[in-house]
Amino acid sequence: MTNARLVLTTIGLKETAERLAQQLVERRLAACVNIVGPIRSVYRWKGRIENEQEYLLLVKTTVECVAKLQAAFKELHPYELPECVELAIDGGSEAYLAWLTSEVGGQGL
Repeated sequence: MTNARLVLTTIGLKETAERLAQQLVERRLAACVNIVGPIRSVYRWKGRIENEQEYLLLVKTTVECVAKLQAAFKELHPYELPECVELAIDGGSEAYLAWLTSEVGGQGL
């Protein structure tokens, strides 16, 4: 088990996704953010079924920064209720995970 986490969120516009990704890395809340898409999301919101094009952000962070990342979503994310799903990373390349940890909240390698 590592302290690395993968946090998922979605955003409707590519430019907004890129801006959020940039801000999260600049603030050292994420070591890396992958932007995937466009994707199609089907979900229920306020009693209606929605079918929207979105971009999926894969945010690489640490357990220590998840609360700060959630606070940043409240500040920076355009959605009223942004998706914020945290997945534990159980393993992986030791060198990559060391880099991830050093880049989030720290001074980098």
